[in-house]
Amino acid sequence: MALTHKKPHLPSKICPVCQRPFTWRKKWARDWGQVVYCSERCRKNKNKHGD
Repeated sequence: MALTHKKPHLPSKICPVCQRPFTWRKKWARDWGQVVYCSERCRKNKNKHGD
């Protein structure tokens, strides 16, 4: 009996800095609507590469 993962059903967004997709994480559960960047690194470099 193979276990199926539910990860394909998680929501995802595109990071405005690196243009890579990132998916929902449990630590972002309370504020997924406000999550913009995929990582701390991209958040810190938002003025260098992004909007």
